[in-house]
Amino acid sequence: MSEIKKHEFDKLFWVTTKDGNVRLATINANPGKKVYTERLVTLGGVEYRTFDPYKSKLAASILKKMNVFPFKENNKILYLGAASGTTVSHISDIIGEKGSISAVEFSTRSLRDLITVAETRKNIIPIHSDARFPEGYSLIVPNVDIVYEDVAQPFQAEILNTNIEVFLKKGGYFFLAVKARSIDVTKEPQEIYKKVKEELISYGLEILEVIDLEPYEKDHVMIIGKK
Repeated sequence: MSEIKKHEFDKLFWVTTKDGNVRLATINANPGKKVYTERLVTLGGVEYRTFDPYKSKLAASILKKMNVFPFKENNKILYLGAASGTTVSHISDIIGEKGSISAVEFSTRSLRDLITVAETRKNIIPIHSDARFPEGYSLIVPNVDIVYEDVAQPFQAEILNTNIEVFLKKGGYFFLAVKARSIDVTKEPQEIYKKVKEELISYGLEILEVIDLEPYEKDHVMIIGKK
């Protein structure tokens, strides 16, 4: 027998599936349709999508006891490195039809998948552009409540700050998925995380928490902060 329980964060749920596993989930904004390999579970006439921490660093952060979860209904989000839309689709579930996600992706292959997701989720705006150069999409992205970055680039903190300066509201939040091996394969991950934190602070940003994403992602942390 499947069961549903509200998570402490708004718009998130714990779903107990028929096999007894407890999984994080969001309410499916596009009932009957999967975006990736998530499971669909219907309870009380509502369809839920399981939110896989092995396929989403945001889900991994939540499972690792994240304290700060600013995603709300009607939010405007800038997502850098949207890939095929896995995490983007769950944010889409959370923010609702009056919210929006400006989803920036450089890879044309990933963008095709993202566009397919956006065809039935009208709060997702796919943008084919390079996150290093926000002037390429500055005319179509509004001021946002959250900037979320997940890009495999050596200068991740600089890219984040460049976009924050252009788009993030004062008091808005940022999420930076730091991939240590994309920055420097010769240094220890902990040394890299420390340097990234120091760089963010040098930009005048406030660090709220740093979450190690093991065992879901190796050599990754999620840094959460405010402008």
